[in-house]
Amino acid sequence: MTPEPKLSAIAAGVRSGATSALDVTRATLARIEDANPTLNAFTTVTTERALAVAGAVDAKRAARTDPGPLAGVSFAVKNLFDLEGLPTIAGSRIDAARAPAKRDAVLVRKLIDAGAVPVGALNMDEYAFGFSTENTHHGATRNPHDPSRIAGGSSGGSGAAVAASLVPLALGSDTNGSIRVPAAHCGVLGLRPTLGRLSRAGMRLFAPSLDVGGPFGRSVEDLALAYDVLQGPDPEDPTCSGRAVEPVMPVLDRGHDGIRIAVAIGHFASQGTPDVFAAVGQVAKALGVERPVDVPAAGIARCAAMIMTSAEGAELHLSDLISKAAEFDPMTRARFLAGTLVPGAWYAHAQRFRRWYCRQLAELFREVDVILTPVTPYPAHPIGQAFIELGGQKLSAAGHLGVFTQPLSFAGLPALAAPVVTAAETGSLPLAVQIVAAPWREDLIFRVAAAAERVGVLATPPPPTVRT
Repeated sequence: MTPEPKLSAIAAGVRSGATSALDVTRATLARIEDANPTLNAFTTVTTERALAVAGAVDAKRAARTDPGPLAGVSFAVKNLFDLEGLPTIAGSRIDAARAPAKRDAVLVRKLIDAGAVPVGALNMDEYAFGFSTENTHHGATRNPHDPSRIAGGSSGGSGAAVAASLVPLALGSDTNGSIRVPAAHCGVLGLRPTLGRLSRAGMRLFAPSLDVGGPFGRSVEDLALAYDVLQGPDPEDPTCSGRAVEPVMPVLDRGHDGIRIAVAIGHFASQGTPDVFAAVGQVAKALGVERPVDVPAAGIARCAAMIMTSAEGAELHLSDLISKAAEFDPMTRARFLAGTLVPGAWYAHAQRFRRWYCRQLAELFREVDVILTPVTPYPAHPIGQAFIELGGQKLSAAGHLGVFTQPLSFAGLPALAAPVVTAAETGSLPLAVQIVAAPWREDLIFRVAAAAERVGVLATPPPPTVRT
């Protein structure tokens, strides 16, 4: 399958009249119809609305009105974002009976206002509680690079749809790694912004202390362009920062000179397979990075994140756990029920530890600017595989996927998952590097990622051919 051109190229073609938003949208819908029966990335395709929005974009151009920086760009969203006219199911069966959303989520509206065209809703783990998108109600989303394997989760539909070039842009959410894990498994880029950077209005929450929304794309430029459109304070979301918009597109060509980059050791150099550590080493070598850094108490931070996640998620779904327990995915139900039993003292300790941990990381980021780590401890495993052997231990195959992402989102840090070229060149499953910075320093992440892309160590592998 031929990859989509960059977002800027699609928009330029529509803005110039070289193509039309309707033509771009029809091509997108044809790709989805062709490949989605195999991948199961979409739960709903919004054909009529997509064509209507695309027609409106073309009408703006015909009227010599600016159609926006994303004119004609097709996008899809994890099905926990409100899409006007659809029930927001968040991967569940229970919420299929919800009233349709009366308006789009704020991030969806921002993309549409910029000229982008919404083509549907994407599969996910039920209520975002998982790392594999093996959804009991809607079926598993399959990895485009090997349909026998998981796409990662909980934003698995988002990762798979972008990796297969069904759409060039998608939205997901990230609590403990739910953007970064599927981005890594599917070989695309996925950004978890700083907690509070982007609006969460119209997004179903899982664990309010940790949840963020963010974009998936096929290049650093694509991701930066989408991120800049999504930025901005939002009075509808009290957690969304009032900080001024800080565009990252203008800094992409500044390089990484002067940025103090380190490679994480300790927790981030264990509990994984050699190939994931080699991928990080490849990026570090290409950028001339030799400095090691140990993130303090990362393992404890992961445990505290689990406590907060399960307790907050259980609280949000308590009434349904009481009245509709049988309608949950059995695994989700078990996790939420366990969350109802978390002692209040444990949750309070986790929050106190979080404050201490954030102070430690603030000190660490006085010494370095950016940290490189693995994203996942191993490549995508087969669908249905419950356990994996690692270092003489039998671990939950899906549950262990957050070992390198959870300690970072626990502190609200921005982090980017980006595919490492060596994995794609050898024909193996994608591997990725995680690029992490202090809160509000997404600009440094984008500069480092752009530099790595320029020297050829980061790139999205070509989309595989996927047909029914």
